[in-house]
Amino acid sequence: MRPCKEKIIIVEDDFTIQTQLKTLLSGNGYEVAAVTDFSTAIRQIKEFAPHLVLLDIKLPDNNGFEICSQIRTFSDMPIIFVTGCNTDMDELNSIMLGGDAFLTKPYNTAILLAKIAALLKRANAFCQENNFTWNGAVLHLESSFLEYQGQKAELTKNELKILCFLFKNAGKICSRNDIVDFLWDNQLYVDDNALSVNITRIREKLKAIGLTDFIKTKHRQGYTL
Repeated sequence: MRPCKEKIIIVEDDFTIQTQLKTLLSGNGYEVAAVTDFSTAIRQIKEFAPHLVLLDIKLPDNNGFEICSQIRTFSDMPIIFVTGCNTDMDELNSIMLGGDAFLTKPYNTAILLAKIAALLKRANAFCQENNFTWNGAVLHLESSFLEYQGQKAELTKNELKILCFLFKNAGKICSRNDIVDFLWDNQLYVDDNALSVNITRIREKLKAIGLTDFIKTKHRQGYTL
């Protein structure tokens, strides 16, 4: 028994498959909801605040790729594509847009449950806390934004994880190699040049909400808050 049920939302227009997934997931201890109006899918996802999304590609009034892209603007939650679209390009697009796994129908329920459990475990292992606070700035992990004096900066997946590492080690100098290794361990590929680009973007976002010189560079050593 989980002390607190993890929440999964289903974005699937086939009612039979939707019902089967609900039964399967509920029977395995998850709290489950399903999108009912695909034109307002993002609003329903935000309201339910799930820990994971099961997402089809071909949907009425919208498509799974677009929904995935929109989710990634505000959340780092795992996304599993469960779809009848089975080309290499479909799978590649799902990865490029931020999907974490790709299963084609008909899917093996045991494999689906194993992928869900693995992704949720990885997400939970990343940061157990809901947020971090340092010098008046609050990093909200579940919602992927940083807040300072009532203003918010939305963060990408890489930006969130970089800031999480810095917040976890606030006051210490974090080497570039340590940050890259941390991202790699969390299955995000970021090379040294990409890290510089991400740090620059983070600084621009923080400056826009009044946090100037929040991330400091230590010459030949790394970064620190």
